[in-house]
Amino acid sequence: MTVRVRYAPSPTGLLHVGGARTALFNWAWARRHGGVFVLRIEDTDKERSTEESERSILEAMRWLGMEWDEGPGVEGPYGPYRQSERNARYQELCARLLEEGKAYRCFCDAERLTSLREQQMANKENPRYDGHCRDLSPEEVARRMAAGEPYTVRFRVPEGETRFTDHVRGEVVFQNKEVDDWVMLRSDGSPTYNFVVVCDDADMKITHVLRGEEHLVNTPKQVLLYEALGLEVPEFGHLPLMLGADKKKLSKRTGHTSVQVYRDLGYPRDAVVNFLCLQGWALDGETEVFSVDQLVESFEVRDVSKGGAVFDPEKFLWLAGEYLRQEAPEVCAERCAPYVIEAGQMTAEELEERSGWFQEVVRGMQERVRLYSELPEKIAFLFEGDEEVSYDEKAEKNARKHEHRAEVLAAVRDTLLPTLEAGADAAALSEAGKALLAEREWKFPALGQPLRCALTGAAGGPDLFDVLVWLGPERARVRLERAIERLA
Repeated sequence: MTVRVRYAPSPTGLLHVGGARTALFNWAWARRHGGVFVLRIEDTDKERSTEESERSILEAMRWLGMEWDEGPGVEGPYGPYRQSERNARYQELCARLLEEGKAYRCFCDAERLTSLREQQMANKENPRYDGHCRDLSPEEVARRMAAGEPYTVRFRVPEGETRFTDHVRGEVVFQNKEVDDWVMLRSDGSPTYNFVVVCDDADMKITHVLRGEEHLVNTPKQVLLYEALGLEVPEFGHLPLMLGADKKKLSKRTGHTSVQVYRDLGYPRDAVVNFLCLQGWALDGETEVFSVDQLVESFEVRDVSKGGAVFDPEKFLWLAGEYLRQEAPEVCAERCAPYVIEAGQMTAEELEERSGWFQEVVRGMQERVRLYSELPEKIAFLFEGDEEVSYDEKAEKNARKHEHRAEVLAAVRDTLLPTLEAGADAAALSEAGKALLAEREWKFPALGQPLRCALTGAAGGPDLFDVLVWLGPERARVRLERAIERLA
């Protein structure tokens, strides 16, 4: 059997991180077994579905590295892959179920259904349809249809029980008496989710349905529909919810919920993939940083946890930093560049002209940033006017602790800058700095704290000898001389 799985988003907004996690697990399962990953667009909600949302979802999936084998733009043998283009098929199967007596027309209006629901709730009963139209005679149905009465089409749930084996939860049993005679077609003729998803999964030969646990309640309805149509039932796996810090379903109240937001915030793509996969699954119980290849090689649905996974923003940030620091400086520089441009620090042309310089800056800063978007703030001191560097309170306080601060800064100007002018790199400057300290019998803070304040205006930051190289001798001289005056 060729494994065929699908991800079927509704194009009503951005790609939710929970949906992305579901898609990743399906994609990894297909790649692990040499199968097919199908992308299907569930756009039957005409009021909320938009082309813009569909484009953003497809873009986010491509950004995550999830290319689909069949779906929009990659036509396969079982298309079309948008539900809005499959209505004729739904009507065909609905007519067949009506003809076979496995579905029936329901003429109950909204007023009656609301009254029934309120009465059941008052009696502390589970709200469900009472079968009022279940056994109408063919003559009565024909008469009411001829009179133009609106109706829905309901599935006729048989007696007994429904069983299926869930790859995550094991054996699951539902008593059919607890399953409503659910609506397949609304009164306007549009199909409902539980109907179309079975029609589509069957037509597209889906072998494994891996989806969020919120769909578990729908599964008995769908299994019964497969059986009523005489179709082979796929295997199911219901994935745990992703929870916020409040242990409730992840929502905008507890953090960002869309993949695009994390992309735009500057999270490395592979960190996003890694973190989402940790929401309910683990490589080996110990390894937290792993590659996509390791995911594909090791992913098993049966290893997914049953309990909800708590979305930890701090761990996500930590993981982002781990990935960013592993990148080659030229790669990291390319990914940081849009944020530097957006901050107005450099233009695209300037970045291209000074690409070597910028890569060296990124190399020196990689240990100090977790997101690409954090770089502009960290290197803002490089783009300040050399006579107008702003000193933060702690930096200036640290500098003023040293009685010989002006002498120190003058010594750096007179001793290290000629070395820099001669083409010394940061390592050579560091050796020259050590020699200066030994000669004057100064401790490093006596040199480092005034120098850091003078060059960056901050109390902490990158290696000072890197900073001297980045600024160059002329700019460093201006900053040193200005600091000698200001800190005197």
